[in-house]
Amino acid sequence: MDQITLGDVSITRVREYFGPVAMTPETFFPDSSEEVWEAGRHWLAPHFLDPGTGIVKCAIQTWLLRSEGRTILVDTGVGNHKERPYSPVWSHLETDFLAGLARAGVRPEDVDVVINTHLHVDHVGWNTYLDGRQWVPTFPNATYLMPKDDFDFWNPENGHRPLLGRGNQNVFEDSVAPVHQAGLTRLWEGSHRIDANLRLDTAPGHTPGSSVLTLTSGTDRAVFVGDLLHSPVQILEPDANSCFCEDPAAARATRRKVLGRAADTRALVFPAHLGGHGATEVVRDAGTFAVKGWAPFTPYTEQR
Repeated sequence: MDQITLGDVSITRVREYFGPVAMTPETFFPDSSEEVWEAGRHWLAPHFLDPGTGIVKCAIQTWLLRSEGRTILVDTGVGNHKERPYSPVWSHLETDFLAGLARAGVRPEDVDVVINTHLHVDHVGWNTYLDGRQWVPTFPNATYLMPKDDFDFWNPENGHRPLLGRGNQNVFEDSVAPVHQAGLTRLWEGSHRIDANLRLDTAPGHTPGSSVLTLTSGTDRAVFVGDLLHSPVQILEPDANSCFCEDPAAARATRRKVLGRAADTRALVFPAHLGGHGATEVVRDAGTFAVKGWAPFTPYTEQR
């Protein structure tokens, strides 16, 4: 079990997938410079970049938190058996994610809170599982915390035209609506206090309702930033968005704001998709940021 403790909160890393995601740096991060990738190739490979193909590598993982006696999941990955016609990398997966949770001592019915930092395809998948022909909540006793702005934006009844286009097709219908219809969702706005250690705040840009989870316990600090970062290159070049950011200007401003606060408070930064050690401490560096050190999680070494 890959686990660390910050203050009174334990954090366990639960993997769903690690490997290439069928995009080059130029495609995934069109604002990033070729120079930063070339200069960092010796440390970006093999955890964040495939050295042979030059394809970006990412993890799909859930952060399992135990705080004040409750079991909390931060993001739920892609899920199994999902039909994703415009996201073929994530279509019809068959992973052992629930077995990974079990190895961490958690059964689906043990989960008290599910946090979806935003409602993209790779953050809500295990909200539900296929029971016969129906999608039903995976965590029947949990409260699913979803940003209201994202819920409204991705609800197909509202007719929004996202930058992601059809890449999120079916996601609301099979991974969001079923838990809402079951009465398990809490749609929050602005900020939401979970307990004395944990607080959610909106951090828009990547999506309208993208959020970050701040952990403050004793002298320890952490921030779970969802898709504010997909690669450590975005620490070195914080103005480099991914190609999936709905509001590019807001995404850049939010990234700089959150990284600045993390650097100033020495908070450990937990993105959703970093391979390697999974989380990092950052410092300010002449108008940008740098990696100061890595969390003590075991790096992923093989693709699943």
